[in-house]
Amino acid sequence: PLHFASLRFWHWATAAFNTASSTTTMSKCVKADGSEPTEIEASVATELKNLEQGSSEIKVELRELTFLSAREVDVGGGKKAIIIFVPFPQLKKYNKIQTRLVRELEKKFSGRHVIVVGQRTILGKNYARSAKSKGPRPRSRTLTAVQDAILDDLVYPTEIVGKRTRCKLDGSKVLKVLLDPKDQVNVETKLDTFSHVYKKLTNKEVIFEFPVIEA
Repeated sequence: PLHFASLRFWHWATAAFNTASSTTTMSKCVKADGSEPTEIEASVATELKNLEQGSSEIKVELRELTFLSAREVDVGGGKKAIIIFVPFPQLKKYNKIQTRLVRELEKKFSGRHVIVVGQRTILGKNYARSAKSKGPRPRSRTLTAVQDAILDDLVYPTEIVGKRTRCKLDGSKVLKVLLDPKDQVNVETKLDTFSHVYKKLTNKEVIFEFPVIEA
């Protein structure tokens, strides 16, 4: 009888743990379609909740924040990065703690860079002619505007100080983005990650570098 009682308790404890874990995940990862979080999304949700409940200096701010999805992507050289897509209305709140948050998450996901991107909706050119819409298409929702905003998200809090378009011999174009040199020490190791992630999200090539300062 003692054996069966212990077994029942073990099953109860396991079910309780799984329920609590699922609740934790769903409270931080709010999927638009209501689907179950992926393994990487569950991991991100757990780490965010741990930071929120621990002695972290950003725990108060984290209580109000959720995310929509997360993806793990290859960024070359056998390395991976985690892209966390957050609700656009929450992006500024994320930005306020982003440096500290990314630092903590990258400790947890050892060897992987963490990128925070606001989820934006691209409105097509026929938006203004839609029967349900009023007024012209907002410029911030055009394809170009959204892709420019993704650039800003990728490198935040580093500022973009210049952009140049380079034409290759085959006729294709590559965007060269110049970053504020004062942050070079902090983000130089992430430049390849930025390029790979931008390519994954937009299917466009971009090179991130720092302007050459002549003596």
